[in-house]
Amino acid sequence: MSLPAFDQTPIEFGQPVPQKKSAETLDVLFHRRSAPAPTLGLPAPSEDEIDLLIRIGFRVPDHGKLGPWRIVRFTPDSKAQLVERLKALAESRDDRKAVGALQKLSIPPEALLVISSPVFPYKKPLWEQQLSAAAVCQNLLIAAGALGYGANWITDWYSYDEEAKTVLGLSDGENVAGWIFLGTPSEAPLERERPDYASRVSWWQG
Repeated sequence: MSLPAFDQTPIEFGQPVPQKKSAETLDVLFHRRSAPAPTLGLPAPSEDEIDLLIRIGFRVPDHGKLGPWRIVRFTPDSKAQLVERLKALAESRDDRKAVGALQKLSIPPEALLVISSPVFPYKKPLWEQQLSAAAVCQNLLIAAGALGYGANWITDWYSYDEEAKTVLGLSDGENVAGWIFLGTPSEAPLERERPDYASRVSWWQG
């Protein structure tokens, strides 16, 4: 799939960044919906599209310009090898539920692993650095939808398990911000119930 036409003119450091109205962006955001990971299949984003997604992913709020995150990519073979290693880990514990959960990782044709990698010592609050990593995940979701693909952001047990984190190559202080699974949905995701606006929004009374 070729990239849609849009302005990719590089902007030099320190130059003004134009702020534009975009009805298409609002439409993508207003109707954003995650596609269940098991429904994601081929075609997956092309190399050019993945490159674009990652570049957009990095354009997030980042207090102190620390870049407290990194992304790990996988080939089809390396993802299959990872699934087998995680499966062996789950089976060694006789954890059938954990084995079954690996379907979400094995089925989608493309996966991006977003790692929260805070900068030590904490020149900026740890929480803000972690929020910046989460914003990378959200940017990836939105950009994938804008390209016409389905996307799903999950964590699951292998994001928190200490042995699994070692398999993933995480360093001390790093955590999984999210797995972003990408592909073309085999069926349109159904709308879910959304939070009640009135119960979530209030005015500060002072």
